Amino acid sequence: MRKYSLLLFLALFSFSAIHAEVDWSLSDDGTLTISGTDMPNYEYGSAPWYSQRESIKKIVIENEVTSIGRYAFCDCGSLTSMSIPNSVTSIGRSAFNACSSLSSITLPNSVTSIGENTFYYCKILTSVTIPDGVTSIGDGAFYCCKALTSVSIPNSVTSIGNSAFYECTSLTSVTIPSGVMSIEHDTFWGCNSLTSVTIPNSVTSIGRLAFFGCTSLTSITIPNSVTSIEEHAFDECSSLTSVTIPNSVTSIGRLAFFCCEGLTSIMIPNSVMSIEEQTFQYCSGLTAVTIPNSVRGIGDGAFYCCKALTSVTIPNSVTSIGEGAFTGCAGLTSITCEATTPPGGGPGFFYDIDKSIPVYVPANSVEAYKKADEWKDFTNIQAIPNTYTFIDGYVYTNYELPVYDLNGRKVNENNLKSGIYVRNGKAYVVK
Repeated sequence: MRKYSLLLFLALFSFSAIHAEVDWSLSDDGTLTISGTDMPNYEYGSAPWYSQRESIKKIVIENEVTSIGRYAFCDCGSLTSMSIPNSVTSIGRSAFNACSSLSSITLPNSVTSIGENTFYYCKILTSVTIPDGVTSIGDGAFYCCKALTSVSIPNSVTSIGNSAFYECTSLTSVTIPSGVMSIEHDTFWGCNSLTSVTIPNSVTSIGRLAFFGCTSLTSITIPNSVTSIEEHAFDECSSLTSVTIPNSVTSIGRLAFFCCEGLTSIMIPNSVMSIEEQTFQYCSGLTAVTIPNSVRGIGDGAFYCCKALTSVTIPNSVTSIGEGAFTGCAGLTSITCEATTPPGGGPGFFYDIDKSIPVYVPANSVEAYKKADEWKDFTNIQAIPNTYTFIDGYVYTNYELPVYDLNGRKVNENNLKSGIYVRNGKAYVVK
């Protein structure tokens, strides 16, 4: 029995030894040729050719090899070309990490995944062909591939990892395939040449810092499938002029649109319950914002230094306004707050704003606002004017009267009931 066990051990050891390493040779012209079957995973700097990495200019992998191991060709700074056969089905983490002279690569159709940091810091890589069989692109897969101008991601891909295209500063456009369910954090961080991105209906969340610093991005459509936009998602997208946020979105993270200086208007969907701190801070081009009745609180610095904002209506659902929420909104010419109880919070949520501008509040709450902290600093608090809407859509307030009922009788402009009235031959509705 002991003899049988020893023979079995030797047989297993022999099998392991045969497959523990692939055969390799390096020619005088810098061609590394690899043969065998399964390439093992290496630790950083432990590949058998690592000591000669600077001499490697070309890699030829023969047809029998089925995998490229972890850290296999890491730091091969002189590598300019390589041939990967269809027998290869997997490429390990950091396999081509810092191959700083590699400008292009074609992956065979047999490859099903691109591992973590596979092409990390391949700084002159301009093109890569990702085959249809690939289902996942790992974290940092193309991290700091600064020369990469375009990438075609096949529909077979269902996941794109964190920082996958981090600081790909030459990347101009990208289409995210329909199987991807989330855009992870830092995915396109610092892609400052990115002008367009297509987000499919399968995506449910846009992660933290996903498009941070994409300064050339001018517009983006967020599909109805998205339920959350995480913090810093579009931070410093300074050229972003328009964005559509669907009603499916229930949360917008802090600093989500921080420093989007080109953004001129934003409509927050009525599914959102709070505007987090600094969400639109330094959106200096923002002239209009719609805050829905679903919002309960406006966070600290939410609209800090939105200098072009001329008016704001705070719905009656809001009970708290954070510190500095509207500080530095020097362009404000009027404020309307529909809440019967003055929203508290702060301090200084209207700091550095002209306190003589009209502040419109419910008629029965004027005195309460005149006594409330932060609000009492305003000198022109008055009742919200009755609002009338022409049938053709024009809106005006009671100072534009006189008006007449449908019988031609002049009516008291300060005590109108719901109905249809006439002014200057035009019909309008009092709601």
